[in-house]
Amino acid sequence: MFATHVRPVLLATALSLAAGAHAQTVLTLGGSDALGSILDRQNARFTACVNDKAAGKLKVNFIQGEQLGNDMQVIEQMMQGSVHIYGDVLDWYANWVKDFAILAWGFTFRDAGHMQKFLDSPTYAAMAEKLRKEQGLRILAAAPTQPRILFSKKPIASLADLNGVKMRVPEIKTYLTLWETLGTRPSRLAWGEIYLGLKTGVVEAAEGPISSAYSAKFHEAAPNVIRTDHLMSSAHITMNEKSYAALQPDMQKLLGDCARDAVQNTSKTAQQETEDVVRKMAAEGAKVTPIDKAPIQQRAKEGVSKMEKDGAWSTGLWEQIQKL
Repeated sequence: MFATHVRPVLLATALSLAAGAHAQTVLTLGGSDALGSILDRQNARFTACVNDKAAGKLKVNFIQGEQLGNDMQVIEQMMQGSVHIYGDVLDWYANWVKDFAILAWGFTFRDAGHMQKFLDSPTYAAMAEKLRKEQGLRILAAAPTQPRILFSKKPIASLADLNGVKMRVPEIKTYLTLWETLGTRPSRLAWGEIYLGLKTGVVEAAEGPISSAYSAKFHEAAPNVIRTDHLMSSAHITMNEKSYAALQPDMQKLLGDCARDAVQNTSKTAQQETEDVVRKMAAEGAKVTPIDKAPIQQRAKEGVSKMEKDGAWSTGLWEQIQKL
């Protein structure tokens, strides 16, 4: 196993393992989530699907955890072609196509069904095409998963209690602005660093999709679990466009079929797991509490016009999504 953040050159290229008609192409799938988390399981399912059905023509080599780096680093490697496939949440692509930032703004989506309508819309299709054309990344499949919730070292019962809290956010501008809008003091930490950051007090709170946060043991370091349900998380599998185009049509179809199977399974599993995981957290000592979301929703809504004025996403996109 390679140490965290090491990006070995041998994993950086697709390899031909045999000569002639039986040549096998090896593709590297970079992960960034905790082992056993819902997205880690998704990527493992995709890998098994391809490897089982490719008849020796294609092999996916799944590098789990953060062995190849954090999300941003893995995406950059995918753009360069040293990593060929990546599976995580769509929000990260806001760093390159601004309209993806809407996925990281609180209370944009009412529920999983609402997000699915968006993912089926021409608006989303145009965003995905822009990512493919401008950054060379082809989204093979995407689906809604679970709500993101809040984990805190101290009780949070209202919007006012968020004021001044040292809050971990990912390296996505919209997350930073959202939690500033809600009164916290955001701090950026890689996903794999959050547990230690909470334990040591570097940060006082963090948020994340329910199952992934449970796998990372956030509830042990920050036992106040608050059902803010402020975001609907997503799942996707994406591939470097040049690597995809270099494959034969039957292998392209296989990758698309396996990606859809894995992502749709993640979506179904995620929605089934949500309440089960919350019960597990409570059984393991966490204090799971609801919160009056109306003031938080209103504060987030008030921030939409500023975000659009600042060019965070296309003007009118938020309202367009509300009408779906």
